[in-house]
This record gives sequence, structure tokens and C-alpha cells, in this order.
Amino acid sequence: MTAHAPTVDATTIAARVAQLPHLSMDSLWALWDEYFEERPKHHHRTWLESRLAYRIQERAFGALKPATRRKLEEIGETGILPRQLRRDASRLLPGTVLTRIFDDVEHRVLVRGPNDFEYQGQRFKSLTAIARHITGTPWSGPAFFGLKTKDGRKEPV
Repeated sequence: MTAHAPTVDATTIAARVAQLPHLSMDSLWALWDEYFEERPKHHHRTWLESRLAYRIQERAFGALKPATRRKLEEIGETGILPRQLRRDASRLLPGTVLTRIFDDVEHRVLVRGPNDFEYQGQRFKSLTAIARHITGTPWSGPAFFGLKTKDGRKEPV
């Protein structure tokens, strides 16, 4: 007979993580004591929140595979991303909001996915189409939103 992990409600886990910045320090420490055996020597709140968020998700969904952990440690030590990750790092993640002030107006674009952007409630397939919509002239969307330098190279993410 195979034992299965209990079903985890991802919404509940996300809500717990989202609540961390709103907890008092006493509540944050109580939660820390629930998830860790000892307290760190420093009391940097953002660091505590990030470690707690990771641990809450790790307990709910499982830890990283050893090979993934080793690869991340290697990247951290060398600072060199594998070729595939370098390509992926240049992609915009869903939920990213790009902003640009043009003609004294702030324009905000929500990245919904690959080739899927939202501007003022309207969906577009490219940043270039949005830049053209905003300016009324042909523009490179990545250049308009500051994702490429003037000489065409990609800006570091």
C-alpha cells in the first residue's frame, strides 16, 4: 500500500506567506520557533520573512531535489548561469509590471505570459504593439520600456 502526501491547499499557503509582512515581530518570532530549532543571531525582518516563507512552502510542497540544490549552490558560488537559464532569465515573468513615463503620463503594462501583455485593460501580443499604441509611431517595445540599451543589447534583468 502506498502512502500519499496530504493534499495541500496552495491558496492557504499563499495566504500564510502573504501575511508575514503584516505580523508583529513577536508573532514572527513565534512562527520562527515553530519552524526552526534555533533563532538567528541577527534580527533583520525581511530576511526572517523570506526564510519563513521558504520553510512554509517547503513543508507544504516538499523540498528541492538534491541535484537542483547543488546546481543553485554552484550558481551562487560562481555567478555563472547555465546557457538555458541565461536564455530564460531574459524572459519577462507573468505578473511583472513595466512602467514608462511618456509625455508626462505613466504607462503601466502587465506581463500576463509569453506574447501576452495588458495595457489599460486591452490585451496585446507584443510590447512593440503597445509602444506603437502609446506613441503613435513605430518603436521597439523592449527599447521603449528600457529592456534594451540604445545599441540593441539587452539590459541585465
